[in-house]
Parts: sequence; C-alpha cells; structure tokens
Amino acid sequence: MGRRRTPELYRAPFPLYALRVDPSAGLLIAAGGGGAAKTGIKNGVHFLQLEQINGRLSASLLHSHDTETRATMNLALAGNILAAGQDAHCQLLRFQIHQQKGKNKAEKAGSKEQGPRQRKGAAPAEKKSGDETHQEGVEFSVENLQEVQTDFSRDPLQKVVCFNHDNTLLATGGTDGCVRVWKVPTLEKVLEFKAHEGEIEDLALGPDGKLVTVGWDLKASVWQKDQLVTQLHWQENGPTFSNTPYRYQACRCEDPRGWLKEAQPRFGQVPDQPAGLRLFTVQIPHKRLRQPPPCYLTAWDGSTFLPLRTRPCGHEVISCLSVSESGTFLGLGTVTGSVAIYIAFSLQRLYYVKEAHGIVVTDVAFLPEKGRGPELLGSHETALFSVAVDSRCQLHLLPSRRSAPVWLLLLLCVGLIVMTILLLQSAFPGFL
Repeated sequence: MGRRRTPELYRAPFPLYALRVDPSAGLLIAAGGGGAAKTGIKNGVHFLQLEQINGRLSASLLHSHDTETRATMNLALAGNILAAGQDAHCQLLRFQIHQQKGKNKAEKAGSKEQGPRQRKGAAPAEKKSGDETHQEGVEFSVENLQEVQTDFSRDPLQKVVCFNHDNTLLATGGTDGCVRVWKVPTLEKVLEFKAHEGEIEDLALGPDGKLVTVGWDLKASVWQKDQLVTQLHWQENGPTFSNTPYRYQACRCEDPRGWLKEAQPRFGQVPDQPAGLRLFTVQIPHKRLRQPPPCYLTAWDGSTFLPLRTRPCGHEVISCLSVSESGTFLGLGTVTGSVAIYIAFSLQRLYYVKEAHGIVVTDVAFLPEKGRGPELLGSHETALFSVAVDSRCQLHLLPSRRSAPVWLLLLLCVGLIVMTILLLQSAFPGFL
C-alpha cells in the first residue's frame, strides 16, 4: 500500500511518549518531555480539546501542566484521575474542567475599562509554576494527589501502569521485574511479587482480578494475585522458529462491561458477545537480525488463555498496541514510525501508513465509542491517535467499510422480491 498523508493534530514542544483519551469531556491527553537533562526541553502533560470543525476533527491546546524535571513515559486514566509514570515513580494527578458562565454587562464593561481580559486558568492555590490554561471562559485545574516510588532496580524506571476495573487499585511494572499493586488514591501498597527475570514490558488487569504480564525473559504469565495460573504459549497453533527466539512486546485487554484498560497487554470485548473476553498480544523477534522475520499478532481466549488465532503483522518491529473500546479494532505502532489498524476478529489489516512519523511510535489510542466519541467521529468507522518521539500527534481515520447505503440494499431486496413474484405468476397463472 502506498504512502498517504495523515493529519497532524498537534505538535508539542517536547518528545511525546504517552497518550490517553477522556471520552466524557472530549480531551486528548498527551505527555512526555526531555527528562532531567539540562537541554532546555520541557516536561509536561498537555490537555487538548477535541472538536469537529467544518466536518474535520481538530485538537487545540486547552491546558499545559508542567512536570518540572520528570518526563512522563506512561499513563493510565480513570475518570478524571491520571496515573503518570515518571522515572522510578508514579504520580497521581486529578484534573477538573469547568466552563465559566457568561458575565453580566456591567462586569464586562468594567473588565474592559481595567485593560485586556485575562485568560481564565486554575485557582492560584491549585496551579503549579509553569501551568497555563489556553482558552478564555474555561477553568482548568490539575492537582497533585500522591506520589510513590514503583521501581527499585539499579537503573529504575516504571514502564507500565494500569487501573483495575473499578479504579480502586493500580498495578505498576518496571525494570526490576516486580509487579506492585497500590490502593487508589492513597497509593498504599497491597501486593508485591517478582513476575519476571529482567524488565516487565507490559501488563494488563482483567475484570476477574487476573493479571497478565510479559517480560524480557520471553515469558508471558497469568497471575491470580501473586500465584502463577498459567504461562502463555503463542506458537501452539502457529508458526515455529527453532533458531529465532521471540518475546512478547505487548498485551491488551478490555472489560466487557465497558471499562478501557490502560496497559499494553489487552483484553478485548468480543463484539456481539457481552460476556466474551479476548486477550491480544504482539510477538517480536528478541534480537535484531539482518533479515528480520515477521512480527505476529495473537488473539487468546480470555478464560482459558489458549491461542485462538495468530497472524503475521509485517517485518517492522511493533512498539505499541491498543484495542478499541468495543473490541472491534486493534491499533499498532512500529519502531520505524508506521501505524496500522487491524480488525480484531480476523486479525486482518484494514489501514496502514508507512513511516507516518518517521521515528518510533511511542503510543496509540482509539477515540472511545462512548461519551463524545460518536459526535467527534462523524461519518468514519473509527479514529486512532498516535504519538512519537518527533513530538507530533497524528490522526488516523478509517472510512466506513459499507459498500452501499442501507437504503440501497433495502431497495434491491424489494426489487428481487417483486421480480420473484412476477416470475412465479408467469410460470403458474394461479399463483396468488
């Protein structure tokens, strides 16, 4: 498939690493930064307002939150609470947005006499130095709730964070191979265990309390609290490569009751099956080869954890994975900057842009199908957002796959019925 132009929604003043979408307010939340190095590159979390303008989806900067010397590398979202992975720590942030009511004429006249109208931001007590709200008539505040160290290796780094189904617990994983579970919002630790030898690459929480982890030790494990339930074996019904070790890069899951999991392992709701549950993983070659073998997508039964189907997904190394809220679509980003959308049922590729970013895609997220999602989506079937180290946030729209309007299909059916009746009447004069 040839190259296509993708709309650039937003360009940040720092590299972008994490992305989430708040469906209730129509917010796109992008985070990243330059870290602690004194390079002049800022660190922050930007809140973008999504809107439909002249039939096109656009994003404008609503509020910028300064995270000082820490870059945000991963995010999880639970309502209006963000869990941000920053170096070896996890910080909880609460954001609030209020549309201000219009002032009366006397107040407006008085404000004009006193000089230019000031932009409305958060209350001074809740704002940190460097925070700024960028739209008049809007009050936006970001409050630091709690912070805790979540990784304790020699070179500590939190690599993944996610909430459980009712947002009362938070799970984190990092370079020391340990899973830690914390109460929300106090961040009191309730569980800790060694899940992998080496780094945890990704983790996912299922609605029944099971936890799936993948690591650099080539293992993917299912846990009930700290007890190992089973190991995943993706090659049972798929290809085998005796000389090519693969590791799990990502796993994703989604609760059939509608909560969107925020970690890279993904469970996915089964369309038209409210009680169904799927787990999706990506397998990539463990070592870089001159002639790289393909990467693979695998769909798993969310109850038995047996592989259902495995498909190759190209020779570009996959860097991130997302599942749409309904479980219908999978979004992939690659280390070479390409972006793709797959249909979850058959693992067939529907959309692909080669080197959309030209550098590693660090996160992808679908526009949710609840809240303001349908309004913002317009006539398209789904929308995927991608961010990368190039500081850009891009939009990927999947057009409707319907080959003909519904009214045309109904008209054709009526025509066929009438034609059948006429043929029967000519062949059998007594018919009807």
